[in-house]
Amino acid sequence: MSANGRSGSSLAELSRRAGEALRDQGLLLVTAESCTGGGVSWAVTMVPGSSHWFDRGFVTYTNDAKQRVLGVAPSLLREFGAVSEPVARSMALGAMGHSQAQVALAVTGIAGPDGGTPDKPVGMVCFAWAIRRVPDPAPAVRTATYRFAGDRHEVREAAVAAALEGVISLLERPGGSG
Repeated sequence: MSANGRSGSSLAELSRRAGEALRDQGLLLVTAESCTGGGVSWAVTMVPGSSHWFDRGFVTYTNDAKQRVLGVAPSLLREFGAVSEPVARSMALGAMGHSQAQVALAVTGIAGPDGGTPDKPVGMVCFAWAIRRVPDPAPAVRTATYRFAGDRHEVREAAVAAALEGVISLLERPGGSG
């Protein structure tokens, strides 16, 4: 168990709950990850049958990868930095646009132990969750920024859990938007 109160089993439980909600609504999930390095994809694929509701995951650790793979605009990266809600939003929409999924999540942050600044300290993680429902062609997007305490492992684990909790929350809300 980490300092954030998470364990592998709680990630498995969150993944199971997210998967049930996706499956029950006939939706597919795509992930766009930076600081978690594929941790969300790893967690959701722990669940047997996840191929019925998980389409694919993108690990775009560098700014170049965010631009080339997900279509994040260089101007967003210059203006806001990679660790920002506008970039997380663009990552989620880019992942959705490069997949068959109707639900996307993106995570970008500073896991540490270095790389933090006074404005963007270690433990700061930005998220975006997007959902596209028929007949509305435009996805609804929700973003958030959290600050997690702990070492690199704990920050990454807490970010994976928060990403999954966000998917669950998105799908449990009427209309699926935030």
